[in-house]
Amino acid sequence: MNIEDKDYIIVGSGPGGATVARELSKRKKKVLILEWGDNDPLTGSFWQGARALLFPGRSMLFTRQMLGLVRGITTGGSTVHYYATSFPVPFRMLQSYGIDISYEVKELREELPVGPLKDEMVGPMSKRLMESAQNLGYSWKKLDKFMYQDKWKPEYKFGHYGDPHRVKWSARMYIEEAVANGATLINGAKVKKVLFEGNKAIGVEFTKGIKKYKVFAPKVIVSAGGIGTPVILRASGIKRAGYDFFFDPLIGVRGTVKDIDVPTSEIPMTAGVHIEDEGYMMTDMAHPFATTAMFAAGVFRFHKVFSRRNTLQIMVKTKDELGGKLTDNGGVRKILDKNEKQKLRRGYERAKEILKDAGAKSIFKTQYLAAHPGGTVKVGDLVDSNLMTKHDNLYVCDCSVIPEAWGMPPTTTIIGLGKRLAKYLSEETR
Repeated sequence: MNIEDKDYIIVGSGPGGATVARELSKRKKKVLILEWGDNDPLTGSFWQGARALLFPGRSMLFTRQMLGLVRGITTGGSTVHYYATSFPVPFRMLQSYGIDISYEVKELREELPVGPLKDEMVGPMSKRLMESAQNLGYSWKKLDKFMYQDKWKPEYKFGHYGDPHRVKWSARMYIEEAVANGATLINGAKVKKVLFEGNKAIGVEFTKGIKKYKVFAPKVIVSAGGIGTPVILRASGIKRAGYDFFFDPLIGVRGTVKDIDVPTSEIPMTAGVHIEDEGYMMTDMAHPFATTAMFAAGVFRFHKVFSRRNTLQIMVKTKDELGGKLTDNGGVRKILDKNEKQKLRRGYERAKEILKDAGAKSIFKTQYLAAHPGGTVKVGDLVDSNLMTKHDNLYVCDCSVIPEAWGMPPTTTIIGLGKRLAKYLSEETR
């Protein structure tokens, strides 16, 4: 392993770590990236996705209410499995904490393929739901997607479990750029803690297989995600990490129709609406066969297990409130309280109305899930506006630093933060 003489150690390869690695390597910095997951070529198969997403206690976590929280553990993190939607950035909220990423977001929108889908990419489910929602007066509109639309073909399955056709942008592509620029990527590296000399971070300790390693560099950036980062920081002596956090609770609302055959190329989250005053959003949500079957079986709708091709689904996702804690091993101790349940219930009633207008029958909702855990290492608390902890040379860049819940998937925001941090570390100013 080429782990000597590095300028930066980056822990994690999701959108935060990948962006920082790519930007620093472009500036000819020597970067070491440590990723717990694998870097196997993406096949798009369910089994590959299951290894990265559905491993209990590793990538699939459960609260005591049995609410499932999924994170992708692979090169590129959860972006390998996300729905490639670019949601608005909470500029005003971040600016109140001394962070302005407006320039960086403008920059990423010029570099990455961000925009609404062209009409021929809108699948029959998305089209039917958009028409029904608009008929009922909703401002249901196409959403911006991170997709190379010129690479898309109608016969390509959507990359729920990873996109071998590379139509969907993921942070893995930034890692590939970083490696091409000279960065070193080590997979299967589970970072245990940060190493210090006095108040200064000097490296990290990690395991790979049964062996333990220590690596050193002048600066360390922890980007292991909203769950992984606070666990590492706790083990490193920062005991206040992992308290009062947020995630985005969600449900799927489903019904079946006879006159639509939903193809495997249907792109989820093509369009939707944000009901801001009620605290939730709704979008179309296509799932592959295995996920459709698991969610139907999870609420005992066994007669719907094989109904994927005739299923219309709306995702209802609500804005969470800060609360709860993580255990030292990353266990999630947080409840879904009655306020969140009421918001989801209101969203369910609206989604049911849209589905009925679309001609759907046998409408039901799935069990509760959660996504996008964050706020576990907040700006203004455990990191400053430059994302540095109270320990010199130790930085954090992922969803954990976002100080408040706003109920939106955070990929665009995290890339912007990564670009800003790389400039700061490179001593560049605008």
